[in-house]
Amino acid sequence: MTPPEIDWSSLQARATEVMERAYAPYSNYQVGVAGLVDDGRVVAGCNVENAALGVALCAECGMVSELVATGGGRLVAVSCVNHAGETIMPCGRCRQLIWEHGGAECLIATPEGVLTMAQVLPQAFGAEDLQR
Repeated sequence: MTPPEIDWSSLQARATEVMERAYAPYSNYQVGVAGLVDDGRVVAGCNVENAALGVALCAECGMVSELVATGGGRLVAVSCVNHAGETIMPCGRCRQLIWEHGGAECLIATPEGVLTMAQVLPQAFGAEDLQR
């Protein structure tokens, strides 16, 4: 299957739209993310905090949950934004989630431009490491 064309402005707009629904009463730091799937779908998520801070969910967790719940596939491109709609980097935990569901070639919009996951997370640990 040929990956769909990447419309970065639409991905950022979708990420901004879901960011506005984030539940962040403790940090007041809303995050939204949108990912393009290899079949052309767009999946998205927002952060959901919890009074027990360690059980908060990052936006990327919601995006990956939607990816799996709507049929799976591979992430091709991801855009993550803050409360102002500005591009931000996913945290380390979320980079690992994106690696698992997008792999080395998945593209990430970063504050320094578009990078592959291989550039964002060099020498990543993945499913193939479990088979050794």
